[in-house]
Amino acid sequence: MREGLLPMEVANAWQAVRNNVLGTLLVAAHAQRHGAERFVLISTDKAVNPTNVMGATKRLAEMACEALHSSGKGSTQIEMVRFGNVLGSTGSVIPKFAEQIARGGPVTVTHPEINRYFMSIPEAAQLVLQAAAMGNGGEVFVLDMGEPVKIVDLARNMIRLSGYTEDEIRIEFSGLRPGEKLYEELLADAEETRETPHPKLRIARSRPVPETFLDELTQWLSQPGPVSDDEVRAGLKRWVPEYEPAKH
Repeated sequence: MREGLLPMEVANAWQAVRNNVLGTLLVAAHAQRHGAERFVLISTDKAVNPTNVMGATKRLAEMACEALHSSGKGSTQIEMVRFGNVLGSTGSVIPKFAEQIARGGPVTVTHPEINRYFMSIPEAAQLVLQAAAMGNGGEVFVLDMGEPVKIVDLARNMIRLSGYTEDEIRIEFSGLRPGEKLYEELLADAEETRETPHPKLRIARSRPVPETFLDELTQWLSQPGPVSDDEVRAGLKRWVPEYEPAKH
């Protein structure tokens, strides 16, 4: 339901790679070079079995961080935290629905069966800090997001709590956007998790990153643009084999 999904997916895929992968790699490498104690990448549930450019680039950013930590350069502990939607954050569906209701509708939902995990800003921030404090470096932390919420039910509740009926404020289904899933996942099929001392945090066991990964990735990222969306998707598929690009 985030507004940023479609701009990354169509016509800007290479910019998404440069922002999410190259940007993360450069900042993490600088943190490592300057002796920062910890570096935490905020990742997303869209990185699990990704079907869109955003998810695939975030998974690739996770892999880059894992590789940097494993490189043995410096003492920085590099960790990743993966979670879903944060209520009230930039691009969150809640402010969008509130704005649509204030205009008299309609409230737009992509699909009647679409659902998402949600967490409040304070809870998300506290869990990120908890993960950073307990990590030893190289872990992908997965937050317990509770039960997923149907977006159409969220829209209905917001309409009702705003003092309207669905006859007064209509809900319209706009259709899934390119690369958008009905259901988000928090763990990839091949991953296992283990418990941590915190009941809402688990650690994912992702596949090892090859020793040659960073050199090959850096070479791929250094190619001059523009790079077509199809070329980007092919490259992402090479790096992230579980990525299944949606047809456009």
